[in-house]
Amino acid sequence: MATAELDADQVETYTGLKKAAILLVTLGEEASSKILKTFSEDEVHLLGREVARLQHVSTESSEKILEEFYQMSVAHDYVLKGGVEYARNMLINAFGPEQARSLLDRLMKTIGSDAANFDALQKADPQQLAKFIHSEHPQTIALILSHLKSSQAAALLSSLPAEMRPDVALRMAHLDQISPDIIARIATIIGQKLKALGELNRESYGGIHAVAEMFNRLDAGSSKEILDNIEVQDPSLVETVRHLMFVFEDLLTVDSNAIKEILSRVDRKMLTLALKGTSENLRNHFLGNMSQRGAEMLREEMDTMGPVKIKDVEGAQQQIISVVRQLENEGVISMKGGGGGEQYVL
Repeated sequence: MATAELDADQVETYTGLKKAAILLVTLGEEASSKILKTFSEDEVHLLGREVARLQHVSTESSEKILEEFYQMSVAHDYVLKGGVEYARNMLINAFGPEQARSLLDRLMKTIGSDAANFDALQKADPQQLAKFIHSEHPQTIALILSHLKSSQAAALLSSLPAEMRPDVALRMAHLDQISPDIIARIATIIGQKLKALGELNRESYGGIHAVAEMFNRLDAGSSKEILDNIEVQDPSLVETVRHLMFVFEDLLTVDSNAIKEILSRVDRKMLTLALKGTSENLRNHFLGNMSQRGAEMLREEMDTMGPVKIKDVEGAQQQIISVVRQLENEGVISMKGGGGGEQYVL
């Protein structure tokens, strides 16, 4: 009896297990064997059984599933490196608004089964939250702060005893190096204790970017004191945090004269790459300070550039930030600090 060919038009109806099986077959034995080593025995058994059941897979089906795998990998990488909002902006630039929304929705559902979502914390009464975290272990406090808006996290960090702040900030910066299983366990405990604050979904954030954003919202004296204490334990971490405390999106806070000064100092290719991975608002902030022809040419260059690597975008943005810092040191421009956001008094 002839073997039916799996139709590419039906790929969207396939289960995740079936797509994984097709992906393994498409990648070949050598690559698949390395991937399977990361799975449990039960998962390998399920995948092996699904591979055995596969009918002939068309080239179109394989390509479609490979593309889906690539897009989900890119989306996951963006979320881990810069958070959900950063991922959304990058994915819109790479794949368009509709595809970006679909990728994030699917990714959040996948992540949702493994880690806690603290959206309810952002709506919680600050005084109540402050009382809650004061009695918790520094690791738990770090996890809670990493799930809050930077302005909330800064206010809550300031409410802690001075001797505890560096330890909490240090733990918060290292969250992305902790086993997801441990974070999930801590999150479960937090969820049980915070039922009174609202129903919690499931999601996860954290890491050095969150720490830098939190310090952006602290007053200069407090942030310097905490960073000086952390520097004794981990100098390289403090250097990274200080490097990230001014982020590219903060250029929205500078006036037109400053933007024009920046435009006069930066390489055009560097600017094109940096703006490729930023928000439409910031992009317009730059383009609005260029000639009409110059702005049109820059937009055309961004459109024809296609998908770009996140590390290349970040590298270009950091080079421009270095130019901005140099201009500030020279007294040519004046920065007003990080973006706004809700403020809290504890």
